[in-house]
Amino acid sequence: MDIRSIIGANARALRLAKGLTQAQVASRLGIDRAHVSALEMGQRNPTAVSLWEIAQALEATVGDLVAEPPRE
Repeated sequence: MDIRSIIGANARALRLAKGLTQAQVASRLGIDRAHVSALEMGQRNPTAVSLWEIAQALEATVGDLVAEPPRE
């Protein structure tokens, strides 16, 4: 699995666990909802600063965003 896909899947899971919409996360980040969607689909390559900001918006840690899923 590509790191962008891992970050996207984790961001989506964290967002849903908080009961937030993509629009709400986008508002917290000061970006467009489409950008959040692209991030969650693994189409964005966020910088270290972006990862920090995303984690803050989701009340999570950068580690939560980059954690690999358990291997089956």
